[in-house]
Amino acid sequence: MKTGKYLAAVAAMALGFAAPATAQSAGQLLKGTAIGGAGGAVAGAVIPGLSTGNGALIGAAGGAAVTALTKNKRTYRDNRGRRYTLDKRGRRNYRR
Repeated sequence: MKTGKYLAAVAAMALGFAAPATAQSAGQLLKGTAIGGAGGAVAGAVIPGLSTGNGALIGAAGGAAVTALTKNKRTYRDNRGRRYTLDKRGRRNYRR
């Protein structure tokens, strides 16, 4: 079981170090990892048979994966209050 913990820790650290290669910034990925780890630690304290350390590792890996796969686009509002995003050419894309 110890090797499983080490593998989970290595996987969580690898996702954290791979942040520059993903579309998200390193700060966003580490924030997702921290939130997932905190949630996993709480779940490990509540769920019987799951330690807080295991829950934190599982939550950190899950939080990093979700953050890396989620596309964050900044939204803006025009003078009428409608939301839009900008494409790579700077054109406005309004939500439908």
